[in-house]
Amino acid sequence: MSEKENSSDEGSLEEAIAEIAEDQPETGRGDEPDHAELTTLLGDARGKADEHWNQCLRLQADIENLHKRAERDLANAHKYALERFAAELLPVKDSLEMGLEAFSGEDAEIRKLREGIELTLQMLGSALDRFEIKEVNPQDEAFDPDYHQAMSMQPRDDVEPNTVVTVVQKGYLLHDRLIRPAMVIVSQAPATAE
Repeated sequence: MSEKENSSDEGSLEEAIAEIAEDQPETGRGDEPDHAELTTLLGDARGKADEHWNQCLRLQADIENLHKRAERDLANAHKYALERFAAELLPVKDSLEMGLEAFSGEDAEIRKLREGIELTLQMLGSALDRFEIKEVNPQDEAFDPDYHQAMSMQPRDDVEPNTVVTVVQKGYLLHDRLIRPAMVIVSQAPATAE
């Protein structure tokens, strides 16, 4: 340290000691504060400053750890978001595989195969219901472009125009969000003969 820096440090130290001494009650021994008292006060101030600095460092480390943990949790949530859904679908796949094996045998009965497929379809429907995936089947309803996709128009005089007459493929909602529109054929008024 240069002499200039050293003297400025001593000057600022002396100023700090003088300020602390002004705040202290008079000891009655004159205007000059006791050197031992000032050393004790300075030691206390340094101890408090060190304590606050350590608290600041610990809080900063805690904040960084929370941030890292939140990033890790978010990444895992994105990565494994479909874990429960996949676990619900696995029994459906197992059931389809068992049905396929049963059908390949020599004594396969169509009635049993149909029952197996119906049970498997029920399992799949209940798995979709648990995850709030709802079916959109607009048969005989008014055409709604928000939930239906018209594949073609069909002239019909037995139903109102813009009515869904055939559902080619059902649509699905996830909670209230459309994930697939229903593919439909819509009625239109028949052409009038001139």
